[in-house]
Amino acid sequence: MEPLTTAAIAIGSIIATKALEKTGEKVSEAVWDKTGKFLVTLKKHSPYTVAAIEKAPEQPLDYGKAELEVESAAKANPEVAQAMQELAAAAKAEPNPKLAEILAMPNLEKLADKIGQVVMPGGTGNIENMSF
Repeated sequence: MEPLTTAAIAIGSIIATKALEKTGEKVSEAVWDKTGKFLVTLKKHSPYTVAAIEKAPEQPLDYGKAELEVESAAKANPEVAQAMQELAAAAKAEPNPKLAEILAMPNLEKLADKIGQVVMPGGTGNIENMSF
């Protein structure tokens, strides 16, 4: 998996897990544990990103900025990278069909690709004005 895609899935998993929890739905213990591990690990390196992710969906999240910050933290720290990959793998293997449905809704791989195109040399560099 590409780093931006993995970051997108990890962030989406956290938000989806919170959304499902509010409706009384449960995710597997694996996803729950990996979500907690990822947030604790990321918080050591990027506390503002974790705070923004934890506030979503109640407050709008700049997904592009969050993905880039998560990817940057993962590149700088193997522990963050490992936790991010473990969460993404657990989310993809999740038996709860509602989580899979939520993760498929924003089409996270296309979102990651689009963000990657914007920040690549020659891209616009303007994530805030991207439409998804």
